[in-house]
Amino acid sequence: MDAVVLVGGFGTRLRPLTLTRPKQMLPVVDRPMIEHVVGRLGEQGVTRAVLSLGYRPDAFEAAYPEHRCAGVELFYAVEPEPLDTAGAIAFAARMAEVDDTFIAVNGDVISDFPLVDLVDAHRGNGAAATIALTPVEDPSRYGVVVCDSDGKVQAFVEKPPADETPSQWINAGMYVLDPSVLDLIPENRPTSIERETFPALVQKGSLYAVARDGFWIDAGTPEAFLEVQIALAGGTHIHPTAEIAPSARITNSVIMDHAAVAEGARIADSVLLPYSTVQAGADINRAIISPDHHINV
Repeated sequence: MDAVVLVGGFGTRLRPLTLTRPKQMLPVVDRPMIEHVVGRLGEQGVTRAVLSLGYRPDAFEAAYPEHRCAGVELFYAVEPEPLDTAGAIAFAARMAEVDDTFIAVNGDVISDFPLVDLVDAHRGNGAAATIALTPVEDPSRYGVVVCDSDGKVQAFVEKPPADETPSQWINAGMYVLDPSVLDLIPENRPTSIERETFPALVQKGSLYAVARDGFWIDAGTPEAFLEVQIALAGGTHIHPTAEIAPSARITNSVIMDHAAVAEGARIADSVLLPYSTVQAGADINRAIISPDHHINV
């Protein structure tokens, strides 16, 4: 099965980390974010990942010149201009000549959602599209989904006010789509899958959903980027090339390659990106230290 992976955004919420590289090329624990996403797809049967590229496509092409990532074949589809979510999916699928049921995922979502359940439900319901749902405490940042008892979507409400949300179940950024959905998406103009395509499918009665409560993080904000690092590390992770002074204290943090922590420094619930330095006596808590940055007392 093919998967279209949306990696074309500017990553503005993660600036300055994304001023010179796409957010999916930022390191997460021990490898770029994109390798976590594509690797998970490969583990679940995806054999080709179509990367829908926009901002800095050269970064992906340079990192994976053989068109393989985490054991999965890559196809590069570079948007001529930003086409929004549905437009980007359709552009990439058409360019890669996807002609069968396929997966589409947001490239900054890291999850243990079992895609086989999504595909099985999709085929069992004869749906045109099936979306994964996950519960969150504050759904106002997301697309909120209301379903009937059979999983048919009754309403898709994009980013409702916090006091008006009809559900705690949100669009998890993972979809199974039939090629017929592409017919609903115009060519060469920005189109939102959340605000245009999904509501149109609700009207047709052909949009279904599968809800699961499991590990799910949209790593596109500084808070979530920090959270996913610590969650995947399972506590503290120190790269073998990092230099840690004997009296430094590190708790529940990720210290990446060639980072350095001097004597008496304390690091808690934080991430030191490659080649960053924390000087003697510094106290770092819930912080992301950018590559090549030096923190003094």
